[in-house]
Amino acid sequence: MAGSTFGKILRLTTFGESHGPGLGGVLDGCPAGLELSEADIQAELDLRKPGQGPTATKRKEADAVRLLSGVFEGRTTGTPIAFYIANEDQRSRDYGNLAEVFRPGHADWGYFQKYKGIRDYRGGGRSSGRETAARVAGGAIAKKILARRGARICAACVELGGIAVPEAEQDLEGALLRPYFAASDAAPALWDAAVAEARKAGDTLGGIVQIVARNIPAGLGEPVFDKLDAVLAHALMSVGAVKGVEVGDGFAAARRTGWQNNDPLLPGPDESIRSVRFASNHAGGILGGISSGQDIVLRAAVKPIASIALEQQTVNAQGRAATVLVGGRHDLAAIPRIVPVLSAMTALALADALLLQGRMAWDA
Repeated sequence: MAGSTFGKILRLTTFGESHGPGLGGVLDGCPAGLELSEADIQAELDLRKPGQGPTATKRKEADAVRLLSGVFEGRTTGTPIAFYIANEDQRSRDYGNLAEVFRPGHADWGYFQKYKGIRDYRGGGRSSGRETAARVAGGAIAKKILARRGARICAACVELGGIAVPEAEQDLEGALLRPYFAASDAAPALWDAAVAEARKAGDTLGGIVQIVARNIPAGLGEPVFDKLDAVLAHALMSVGAVKGVEVGDGFAAARRTGWQNNDPLLPGPDESIRSVRFASNHAGGILGGISSGQDIVLRAAVKPIASIALEQQTVNAQGRAATVLVGGRHDLAAIPRIVPVLSAMTALALADALLLQGRMAWDA
């Protein structure tokens, strides 16, 4: 399987399936001298692990990470950092009826066609959302690289089940302390009611996640094919449940004039080039594919979980009509667990761009 590696200098390769012995990754290109421990990575994994919150699967996994290489006496050595996360609560028997049918909304049909009928049908195998645990582990290291430059990433759910948090009420800074990683204090109560209704109907919900990267230096991103917004869109769209990405005001820009959408540049207090500022940030911190020094603002549209508790029409491996009722244990929404995943992918993309630009000075 090609396509399991992301990045140019900071390169994350992941491996593993939902119901295999475990999963993990190798992060290459991390500079030497970065303080790193298993606890640093575990803190991020704990935000994503299953069994938490009203939308979560009943599957229980500790998601305990083991660092296998690339760290000595608490610091990165500059060699590949390998890590492993064991699967401990698989119930593969729940998927026995799915070996010969294709689940609507899942990767089953695509994998069947691409790999000539060979696929791991247990929980989706490699296409399972469980694969994202390795991304979060890699992203935890990328965030430490960004932190050396003073950069950080905030992420929050701004919409669930069609119920949005008004822009004026959004507070991404406090999201990690709220249910659903919500962007406001008022949203969880409204979303609880939508979740209860969907659960009663045997259905699932989609939503929108907003990610903001702060204190990103100007000048990151490569013109033409490797524009920073293109790389960030690649990073977010590589997450299975994401079906759309906006940068800055996104699609709203299409309904404006240039006068309304442009971000005027203003002189700074000392009238030097270093203190120039912008009057607005409709562009989301990226101009011509290169970071402007403003906050980078992204939004990802997350589809409803495809595993619903309703009988659906499909076909079997012989092409004949069939029905399928998906068993097993599943999230009712990818939110909130996808929030730390999207934060991690943003960190990986930005840390790679930072290293590519060669702006990082490292202490021994």
